[in-house]
Amino acid sequence: MKRKIKNLLVAASGTGGHIFPALTIVDNLHSNWKINWLGIQNRCEINLVPQEYNLFTLNIVSPQGNNLSLMIKYLQLFIATLPVIRIMISRKIQLVFATGGYISVPSIIAAKLLNIPIIIHESNVVPGLATKYFGRYCNFVLTGFKETASYLKGCNVVFTGTPLRKQFYINNDIPSWVPVGNQPLIIIMGGSQGAQVINDVIYNLLDFLNDKDFRIVHILGNKMDSKFNNKKNANYIPIGFTNEIAALLQNCDLVISRAGSGAINEIIKTRSPSILIPYPNAKNNHQEKNALILSSIGCSIMIEQNKNLEITLKKNLQRIFNMQSNDSKNQYKILDIMKKNISEFDLKDPRQEIKKIINYYTKKNYKAQ
Repeated sequence: MKRKIKNLLVAASGTGGHIFPALTIVDNLHSNWKINWLGIQNRCEINLVPQEYNLFTLNIVSPQGNNLSLMIKYLQLFIATLPVIRIMISRKIQLVFATGGYISVPSIIAAKLLNIPIIIHESNVVPGLATKYFGRYCNFVLTGFKETASYLKGCNVVFTGTPLRKQFYINNDIPSWVPVGNQPLIIIMGGSQGAQVINDVIYNLLDFLNDKDFRIVHILGNKMDSKFNNKKNANYIPIGFTNEIAALLQNCDLVISRAGSGAINEIIKTRSPSILIPYPNAKNNHQEKNALILSSIGCSIMIEQNKNLEITLKKNLQRIFNMQSNDSKNQYKILDIMKKNISEFDLKDPRQEIKKIINYYTKKNYKAQ
């Protein structure tokens, strides 16, 4: 008997934190689903979403700015519901899967008007505005953290965890291009779009880091500044981007990173001690809330991005690696404590739970929640 193929619309756009979880889920679905993807013009999905997923993009922008421009952008966001409705009708969409962000708003409205079930996944501890205000209109709100449920009154919440790329579910050898040696290996990253402030602070600390013989892989992001290449040596490797992030995190001693949901979940999965520098302008201050999940149990140190960032980061590195002491036996005592604390996270495989919920809608006679 021939299987009936159903049409799934994925609404995920912007950063890797929104796109990678969605990619992992649809890559893991069985062949009962035909994938369609809704994105935004000139965002990361243009390069990340495979051609076979039928990417369609909207010309909308994030609702930010002063009162008048903000109202105009919100109006454009609601008007975008019309082309989304056309997409859902023309492609005979039977289920919508969104990962938050402002693209979720027209997707949820269109789905409700057409009586199409919708599932949204929220990977941040504090949900974004789209999930917070429109999650109640979704059939399921899936969360990356248990704590998120307290922000989502009136929603059908299921804690699943956040799915990561396939490479995070296997053991990877350290890449051959990483500096070799017995010195501590530090990975520095700023998320899928990089972090200029962190990059500049690290640049100023390179002499200090080199003097202490750290091995460093510095992931700069899309805007690769040539001044970093001039500093490249046997122990310092600056790169713009890498597809081997799981291998790096699985084999490093410390991560210095922003605190976006993608980075946080990768750090938890690889059980990596970390120094987290939340982006101060993140909506709802969600990066700080993400970082607090780790810092509160002693597996991460959270540092504010302020005028003292360089000094504070240097002091914390000195403390973590016990640079002021001659006691070689307890040299990495703090690092060992951080590793022990992060190992206490109860890890689950979100892919299977989310797959089960999505495949529930392959049944002929499901009922909308």
